[in-house]
Amino acid sequence: MKILYAASDQTVPGTNGGSVHVAAVAEGLAALGHEVHVLVTPGGAIAPGPVHWIAMPPPLGRKELRWANARAVQTIARRLQPHVIIERYYNFGGEGIGAAAGIGALAVLEVNAPVIDHEGATKRLLDRALLVEPMRRWRERICAQSDLIVTPSAGILPSGTPPSKILELEWGADTDRFRPGVAGAVPFDRPADTVAVFAGAFRTWHGAIHLATALGELRARGRKDIGAVFIGDGPELRRVREAAAGLDGAVFTGALPHAQIPACLAACDIGVAPFDAGAHRPLSLGFYWSPLKIFEYMATGLPVVAPAFDRIPALVEHNREGLLYDSAIPTGLPHALAALTDPVLRDRLGRSARDRAVREYSWSAHCRALDAAIGKRLRAQGSGLRAQDSGLRPQDSESEGE
Repeated sequence: MKILYAASDQTVPGTNGGSVHVAAVAEGLAALGHEVHVLVTPGGAIAPGPVHWIAMPPPLGRKELRWANARAVQTIARRLQPHVIIERYYNFGGEGIGAAAGIGALAVLEVNAPVIDHEGATKRLLDRALLVEPMRRWRERICAQSDLIVTPSAGILPSGTPPSKILELEWGADTDRFRPGVAGAVPFDRPADTVAVFAGAFRTWHGAIHLATALGELRARGRKDIGAVFIGDGPELRRVREAAAGLDGAVFTGALPHAQIPACLAACDIGVAPFDAGAHRPLSLGFYWSPLKIFEYMATGLPVVAPAFDRIPALVEHNREGLLYDSAIPTGLPHALAALTDPVLRDRLGRSARDRAVREYSWSAHCRALDAAIGKRLRAQGSGLRAQDSGLRPQDSESEGE
């Protein structure tokens, strides 16, 4: 099966979750035997492999101008004649879905950000000011033209979206690269006997500042056996550094290449994902995204510490793969960290986390389920594409489809 993947607003190779996602899905589908062509913003040299990477950055490097590449995408689609076009959803997109309609390819939309607006959203206010609500209509049109929508949460799609074309599917982790004990260069020394790690983007709703605050609370209790490593960059980094100022055992690495993260996680003991729903208004729609950091922690065999709200308890079972806390209680996070200084408890939770990550949250599992759903949809639409042409076994489409 030939696949064109439109994700030009993502930089590959890159360090953020979107970049990791695009590379993992493209490589995962190629590993299943498909011919995969991907439109991205180039972030440097990519090692030779089975994926065909096509440089197509948005005009002027502005993501909101991605739609202006529509004609170029159509030209590539006509030349390649793919069976499937996958588009990574963005507010100002639609070029992949439009190209699919132009050549009769199956149109697949990946959605990991709300299509609908939360109350008070700037886009919603602007749309209402324009009376005809052009942005809402455009987003709903993209969804309506899609044959299959892949998302972690159907709640962020327009209410009229037929359930039959929605595939709810978590994103994932590379469970071969992220694994317990993996070796590699680590740019820090362990700052304490037990080391908690935050790895990811420093944005308000990712809550890294709560780990810094928890470390300060533990120091105030006289606990010096717990340290914290902060990996990543972003607009909140300065505030988190200030919160951790003067605390021994707090280490900041800055942004690191994603290839270096597995060894860094393996050098730690606890994976912390202190999400703060109140700091991000779109989360009033629910915890809609699929948290790569949690899956990568689990794949590495780290017990996860996270707040117990919305979908998180379904992703991480309390006292099985990690410890969940009530974010309304200020001592919740420090108490969970203190409990995990017990190596027996850490080992039990970490092994369960690893097992579940391999079983449910690997990129290979994600791509097999996506592959099966695409194959099923192609057959249902009478495309004439045989199961053996798509790399699917007939039973896969029945057991792992929508």
